[in-house]
Amino acid sequence: MKVKVLCVGPIGTNCYILEDEGAKAAAVIDPGDEADKILEVLKEDGVTTQYILLTHGHYDHTTGVPALHAVLPQAEIYIHKADANGAGSHLFPLAGQVEGLKYYDEGDTLTLGSLTIQVLHTPGHSKGGVTLKVADVLFCGDTLFAGSCGRTDLAGGSYTEIMASLKRLGQLEGDFYVCPGHDVTSTLERERRSNPFLREAMAH
Repeated sequence: MKVKVLCVGPIGTNCYILEDEGAKAAAVIDPGDEADKILEVLKEDGVTTQYILLTHGHYDHTTGVPALHAVLPQAEIYIHKADANGAGSHLFPLAGQVEGLKYYDEGDTLTLGSLTIQVLHTPGHSKGGVTLKVADVLFCGDTLFAGSCGRTDLAGGSYTEIMASLKRLGQLEGDFYVCPGHDVTSTLERERRSNPFLREAMAH
C-alpha cells in the first residue's frame, strides 16, 4: 500500500492517491483541482485508477472530478448522497456534472486490489462527510485536522455532529495515520493527546 499526497487548488486541498502496488490499482481521493497534475502522477506510477472517492461535496475537494472522469471513464466515482448536490454550497454540485455518480454510506466497503476501504459517515463539517479507513490510515477530509477540526459554520455544518464524529474517530482502537483535507498529516495518537477539539469531544 502506498499513499501519495498532492496539494491542489487555490486553497491548498490535499488530494491523496492510494495505490495497491501488487494490483497496480489506484483510488484518487478528493481531486480538488489540477487534474493534469493528478493524471501525471497516475501515469508515472503506471496504475489503473479504479475509484475517485470524495470525503465530502465542497468544491475545493471536487473541482477536478469532471476532467478526471473524461480521461478515466472506468473509474467509479463515489460520494455520500447528502453531499451530492454540493454540500449546501451551490458552487459546484457533482450531481449532474458527471454521469453514473455512485453513493456510499456508513458501513460500506470497497475493494482496491488487496486493500479494503471502509466508509465511516462522519458528518459535522457537512451532512455527507465521510472518513475513509484503509489499514492504518484515515482519510478524514475536513472532519479532523492536525490540531483542529473542520469548520461548522457553512450550510449543513453542525458543531454537535462534528463533536460526535470526532469522538467516534478518537475511540477507534489503536493508532492511525491521519490524512486530512488540508494542511499537514498527523497521527491519531498525537491528536488524542494535543488536539483541543478531539479532547473536548472525547471528554463527553
